Amino acid sequence: MAPPAEITIPTTSLHTPADNSKPYTLYNITLRLPLRTFVVQKRYSDFATLHQNLTSLVGTPPPTALPGKSWFKSTVSSPELTEDRRRGLESYLRAIAESPDRRWRDTPAWRTFLNLPNMSSTGNSAASVRAGYGLPSRDAANAAAAQDPGTWLDLHGEMKRDFQEARRCLARRDSATDNSTALEAGSAAKKALVKAGGLLTVLGDGLRSMQDAKRLGEGEIRRRKDLLAAARVEREDLEKLSTTVSAAAKASQKAMPSAADKAALIGNGNGNGNGNGGGFSKARAGGRVLGAPLPESERTRELDNQGVVQLQRQMMKEQDEDVEELAKIIRRQREMAEAIHREVEEQTEMLDHVNTQADILTGKVNVAKNRTKKIS
Repeated sequence: MAPPAEITIPTTSLHTPADNSKPYTLYNITLRLPLRTFVVQKRYSDFATLHQNLTSLVGTPPPTALPGKSWFKSTVSSPELTEDRRRGLESYLRAIAESPDRRWRDTPAWRTFLNLPNMSSTGNSAASVRAGYGLPSRDAANAAAAQDPGTWLDLHGEMKRDFQEARRCLARRDSATDNSTALEAGSAAKKALVKAGGLLTVLGDGLRSMQDAKRLGEGEIRRRKDLLAAARVEREDLEKLSTTVSAAAKASQKAMPSAADKAALIGNGNGNGNGNGGGFSKARAGGRVLGAPLPESERTRELDNQGVVQLQRQMMKEQDEDVEELAKIIRRQREMAEAIHREVEEQTEMLDHVNTQADILTGKVNVAKNRTKKIS
């Protein structure tokens, strides 16, 4: 028999619906299972419905009473009431989870409330748990999970798995022999990177919240910051790889053009047969005549003449700015070199002065020695 889940409610969140209706408090329920930890967000009305369903199905109320509803205060405006209710709801759930009597835990209402897989389910429990991540959305549940030290590490592990999935998709894209497979793999890689980027942002916000609340030591905070820094570097590398052209696409670009490509570029060549080159009038409208000695690049392939001129001007402007920056650096280096030269000259003069004084002192010492010999 699997050990019971460890249930806590470490934090709460204030949620405002998208339709600007009345805000309400969400309780971030953290479940620690043998294989993973996750967060489910529920409001007080969900607890009340659970209590009614458990009492109806079992015939007996749970071992701990549900905290009562306040008619004069609201958890939105009363932090004290929010904290008292959080502790009461945590005790309510833990009493059911840790009770020797399994009748309440074995009901479908309990498992549905915590987004646990059904007892008869043969699928992947981790996938089932992850699919129903709580209210009001998965992003909100991730943000709540990132504020807990345990679930933070689980989210970090999920982000690393997304990075690995992106690498596998990029490798499959580069080894693909047809365009459809390459496009599908590239799309899957970008999807995994977007998901990992969202988790990276949530993890950073959660780490700052834990640092402000002093829920972790300074050493652990630094270690997790290093993990996030390494993850940012990995994401940037993968994003650069996702924007490059695959090996198959490059090979296809270097291959001989087909008859259809030639016809689209210079016309079908049938014309009127008078040899006046009328086929060229059927060239692509608004396109740019190819045949220049320089090959096409990713930046120029989809541009017409005006676009190429604009791109060239932009590149020249960027080069001018780079030259100006380089000139500034060279000027600073020259100023530093001149300052070092002046410092060396001053040090040389001081050394010459020290040598002169040393010679004078040596002469005085010799005179003193001679006088001492005469006295003796």
